[in-house]
Amino acid sequence: MSLGKRVIKLNKSFIVALISYFIGNFSSAYILGKAFQKKDIRNYGSGNAGATNALRVFGKKLGGITFILDVLKGIIAVYIGERIMGYNGKLIASIFVVLGHDWPVFLKFKGGKGVATSLGVIFLLHYPTAIICTAIGIAIIIITRYVSLGSIIAAGLVPIVGSIVNRPFNKNFFITTFILAILVISRHKDNINRLVKGEEFKLGEKV
Repeated sequence: MSLGKRVIKLNKSFIVALISYFIGNFSSAYILGKAFQKKDIRNYGSGNAGATNALRVFGKKLGGITFILDVLKGIIAVYIGERIMGYNGKLIASIFVVLGHDWPVFLKFKGGKGVATSLGVIFLLHYPTAIICTAIGIAIIIITRYVSLGSIIAAGLVPIVGSIVNRPFNKNFFITTFILAILVISRHKDNINRLVKGEEFKLGEKV
């Protein structure tokens, strides 16, 4: 590859990463909370600017809308990434939109945990993997009533299930989904500690 083509590729990668990060900065929980409840979601419940905390603090309607919007921003970012630089653009967008959601510069890097946004990302990368892992996650939530446990297990299964279902094996897909899984799991470190201690909040409980 010539130097000129490499520069163009690097520039496109940077553009995709930047656009995706700022799409991720669109915090549905924060914006909906301010617009309809006059509350900063980060000051209530777990303090997390994500769909689960929005559900606990604002109720089913706003919580559901928050979830849908967070999924959509993952889908939008990956779609734009693909339009700009093809499959590699999808992979770059996948990581950076979740980074933007988790650590949004406009909210002083205090964002969500990336579950819903990662779901949107995986649906566009490989929807069979998304369906399988989502089904497993939902089943765990229904059985245990622990949203965090279902989210952690579903996220951890994505690179494994993806490697089995998405054929032929794609190394870049595996690396991307592995990074996404690490991001989701690491953002749940407090939940993991509470799960181990038997102190985790169940679905429907007030924090």
